[in-house]
Amino acid sequence: MNANLNKKVAGILSAAVLALVPASSAFAATQGGFGATSTGSVNINASVPDRVRISGLQDVNLTNVDPLSTNVFDAQDVCVFSNTATRGYSLTATGSGAANAFTLSAGGSTVPYTVEWAPSIGQTSGSTLTAGNVQTGFTSTATHQLCNTGPAGSASLIVRLASADLSTMQSGQTYTGTLTLLVQPE
Repeated sequence: MNANLNKKVAGILSAAVLALVPASSAFAATQGGFGATSTGSVNINASVPDRVRISGLQDVNLTNVDPLSTNVFDAQDVCVFSNTATRGYSLTATGSGAANAFTLSAGGSTVPYTVEWAPSIGQTSGSTLTAGNVQTGFTSTATHQLCNTGPAGSASLIVRLASADLSTMQSGQTYTGTLTLLVQPE
């Protein structure tokens, strides 16, 4: 055989051997042999990243409230789902007022409101949230991301208007604002 042919055969054999060697030593697939039947196997791995979901939120309507009454509030059960090992999550609430304040506006008039959060359903009070600040250490009891199965909810959102602020509101005006709740996995 001439030298050039030897080099070509050696190159082809090297490429064939490299094609049979797995690209990663962590890959544990087994290859089948040549015969009437052949059996091989592969390992299957799957994972998901940390995820959370908030759902079940309802608009808050505090209408025709007597301005001479005591403080008024709306408490609603919501669903927060976390898929982390601890089912933990953090919460950041922001309002639509100046500098993310919790305020309602009608024309140039504004009134403040407060926001509370409890990590269980059926609550009428909870931890007071500060606009824009992350509140950590909550744990969800939800077993489904929309609370379709298991518990019907996993937390309580409470919005309050103080009687002193109600008395400054002008009649016939609708005061509006938006509360945004950012949930992150922990």
